[in-house]
Amino acid sequence: MMDIIVFSLIGLGVLFAVSRLLIGPTPADRVVSLDTFNIIVIGVIALLANQFENSLYLDIAIVYGILAFIETIVFARYLEGQHGDC
Repeated sequence: MMDIIVFSLIGLGVLFAVSRLLIGPTPADRVVSLDTFNIIVIGVIALLANQFENSLYLDIAIVYGILAFIETIVFARYLEGQHGDC
C-alpha cells in the first residue's frame, strides 16, 4: 500500500516538473525543472535499490547524479554566455 502512495506522489512530481519544462517562460525555469526531474529520477533509482535489495542501483544513482550536476552546470554556463555579462 505504501508503495502505491510513494510512486503516485513521485508521478505527481514528475508531472509538475515536465509541465514546467514544457511551458516554462524562461530558459532558467526550464533548467530548474530539468534539475528537479533529475533529482526525482535519482530518488526513484534509490527506491528501486531498496525495493530489489540490490546496491548496484545506488552506484547507478550516484553516477546519474554526477552527470545531472554537470548537465546543470553546462546549461547555466550556456545561459550566462547567451545573456552576456550582467
